[in-house]
Amino acid sequence: MIKRIAQTAGFSGLLAAIVLTLLQSLWVTPLILQAESYENAAPAQAVVAEHSHAAAEPAHEHAQAEVAGHSHDGEAWAPEDGWQRSLATGLSNLVVAVGFALMLAGLFTLRAPGRTWQGLLWGLGGFATFSLAPSAGLPPELPGTAAADLLLRQYWWIGTALATAAGLGLLAFARHWALRIAGLVLLALPHLIGAPQPDVHQSLAPEALEREFILASLLTNALFWSALGLAAAWFFARGARQDA
Repeated sequence: MIKRIAQTAGFSGLLAAIVLTLLQSLWVTPLILQAESYENAAPAQAVVAEHSHAAAEPAHEHAQAEVAGHSHDGEAWAPEDGWQRSLATGLSNLVVAVGFALMLAGLFTLRAPGRTWQGLLWGLGGFATFSLAPSAGLPPELPGTAAADLLLRQYWWIGTALATAAGLGLLAFARHWALRIAGLVLLALPHLIGAPQPDVHQSLAPEALEREFILASLLTNALFWSALGLAAAWFFARGARQDA
């Protein structure tokens, strides 16, 4: 059983990670690069405004500010556009995909899908739990978008994912009507509480770019989870046939 779970997670995670990376490189990443161009333009405008008032500042204070700024920039590292960004994205997608595939394979040991197409339902459940429901309160954000406190957002995201998973499980597998009603309550509860929001909603990127990014992120994740669910169900059933 452990071997079957590991093989299912490894192969299906790799396949889904490839699908996700290709979709992101074709649609999501270009939108992020566009948003980064707006984000990078803002500091440049601030620098121009700062230099226009530089004559009123002491020379040694201005020099110290420049040194501090350069040292701060030197400490920060990010993958460059091109193969570095693609490689970093692909590796992170692989880690995440294998982790989610391990979760699916573990659930299959409790209730295995009878047909491969039923893996699609498990995948869509994962999409609703980890992407769709949290995005209803905290939609995907482009660089340069104002956001609430990170810790509060993480707490809300985790609570929403747990409540959605439990709610979907009760709706799908519970037999008593009271448990199914409890499932509906769990689905609605995080959104009744509300996600933490910034004091002022603002973004450096145009609104049209934001909308396209949200759509691209959701559709890309939906296709990722669909591929992961189908692949995990197929590999798990294949392993069961080999064991038999």
